[in-house]
Amino acid sequence: MDVNNQGYPFHAGDVVYVIYRNPHTQSVANVQEAAVVNNPENPEELALFLYETYYPLTDDLAVYSSEAEAEQVYNQSFGDL
Repeated sequence: MDVNNQGYPFHAGDVVYVIYRNPHTQSVANVQEAAVVNNPENPEELALFLYETYYPLTDDLAVYSSEAEAEQVYNQSFGDL
């Protein structure tokens, strides 16, 4: 099946990195590894699988191809903690 990746440079099976905020403590964020998968609710689209949850891959998410790139942006945004 050909999946519409909405112009993103990612494909199902890719490992990516996101800056994830703790939903219970918004002041806590970290770089987290996630998997790009076919969206189970719409197999024509991609989603991120993170912490046993699917998140639609949208422009609202900052997704990075490498952990180093994600860490650099994290440090620019949150400082070296």
